[in-house]
Amino acid sequence: MTIFARFGLLAGLYLSQGLPYGFFTQALPVLLRQQGASLPDIGLANLLALPWMLKFLWAPVVDGRAHGRWGRRRGVILPLQVATVLVMVALSFHRPEHGMTALLVGVLVCNLLAATQDIATDALAIDLLQPEERGHGNGVQVAAYRVGMILGGGAILMVLDQLGWHLSFVLMATVLALATVPIALWREPVVASSEHVSVDWRSLGVWFQRGDTVRWIGLLFVYKLGDALATGMVRPMMVDAGLGLKDVGLIMGTMGSVMGLLGALLGGWGAQALGRRCALLLFGLLQACSVAGYTLVAHAPSWWGFAALASCEQLFGGMATVALFTAMMDVVRPTHAAADYTLQACVVVASTGIGASLSGLVAARAGYEGLFVGSACLCLAAVAAVASYRPQSGEFLPCLEREAS
Repeated sequence: MTIFARFGLLAGLYLSQGLPYGFFTQALPVLLRQQGASLPDIGLANLLALPWMLKFLWAPVVDGRAHGRWGRRRGVILPLQVATVLVMVALSFHRPEHGMTALLVGVLVCNLLAATQDIATDALAIDLLQPEERGHGNGVQVAAYRVGMILGGGAILMVLDQLGWHLSFVLMATVLALATVPIALWREPVVASSEHVSVDWRSLGVWFQRGDTVRWIGLLFVYKLGDALATGMVRPMMVDAGLGLKDVGLIMGTMGSVMGLLGALLGGWGAQALGRRCALLLFGLLQACSVAGYTLVAHAPSWWGFAALASCEQLFGGMATVALFTAMMDVVRPTHAAADYTLQACVVVASTGIGASLSGLVAARAGYEGLFVGSACLCLAAVAAVASYRPQSGEFLPCLEREAS
């Protein structure tokens, strides 16, 4: 299987995750605000992403799955892809003006399916990519995820009024079905039975028995916290400034996501060319600057100001995300790839979920400007955490000094 075929296969799977998540993070806050939801309630709606925070609990089950007729990873991914398509079709029949409860439950189910698919997909990426391919591979994966977010977030907001609720969701379901084709056609190589691993719940505790792993987990937690705290309220702020669905969709879901896609590709190059530590430091500083910039439009809102700052934040945020994911991928055990990577990913998701959930409460008390100043300070704290971190020798500890290949 060529490197381009591997990248293409993974791109389709990560796009499938990004599409419903784009709707959840970009379109849903706008719809909730239009329905009269308060800022704290919009922030707390991010708790619907709870499956992404807790997926490490069932990651050992995915890791311990033996090869079936469809393959070890493919046998998990393919049924979940089909189930997500069916849920999206079901949601097309329930409009938000008829009540938000069914929509929120549907979002929760989609997050549960996508989070479980992500466990197997991350493990598949580790299986397929060589260490020297991981920087570029993560760039492609995050870029594909961003494309999915463009389709499920900004693009849907832009066409929702014209196509209507039902057709918009059917369109998203169709895109998901098309993205399922590559994994459906792929035949996963059979691994000898001696290479199978059983469900190993003890693997969750391995990380906390090694050297300075607690410091590494702390670094993972703080690295994207400030960015998530800030971006959780950008869309409601745009609605409060008088921007309509099309404006929010164009700026955040399309322009911003395209820049995020570019940032993912640049981040993949940076993780390889600059080394892990340098990339995390540089991209983290740029991320802090872009978050601080939101204070300008909080003070003096303008269409072009929102467009420029959202583009910068998505660009630098994408670069920082890829650098972080690449460093995380370096430390997993091949026989426990799903559990090891998922545990780290859950720390990041928990951090961003907590940040986004608290964003409404902070904005309600401190105002938008106070929210963005505090968020920028957290981003700088993350950079300081990277600068002060020195990995000890050990089998499962990250090597941030990894040289470019």
